[in-house]
Amino acid sequence: EVQLVESGGGLVQAGGSLRLSCAASGFSIDDYAIGWFRQAPGKEREGVSCISSTENSTYYADSLKGRFTISRDSAKNTVYLQMNSLKPEDTAVYYCAAGFMAYHCSAYEPYEYNYWGQGTQVTVSS
Repeated sequence: EVQLVESGGGLVQAGGSLRLSCAASGFSIDDYAIGWFRQAPGKEREGVSCISSTENSTYYADSLKGRFTISRDSAKNTVYLQMNSLKPEDTAVYYCAAGFMAYHCSAYEPYEYNYWGQGTQVTVSS
């Protein structure tokens, strides 16, 4: 009943752009913080960005500021991650997650999120 489904991944050349989508069902994204995470082979999962459930307050990993933008479309119950100026080191499986959180999403660890999607592969060629 409760699901998150990522889409929009694929193969892109360095310097290109992709927009990832995280479509929610069974709950309203307006009631949850939404986070984007990524994991490359042999590396730990890392936080990319998140958006709070109030006033669309956002967080970005320092290395990604200025390149990635997270946004929420309440009418479509979907959160997006716009990725520009992509680099080979951005190659990873990207996951979205939802959490019912009292504070801004930047204060929470991944294990504190309630729901997770299946992931979508992003590959950036040099």
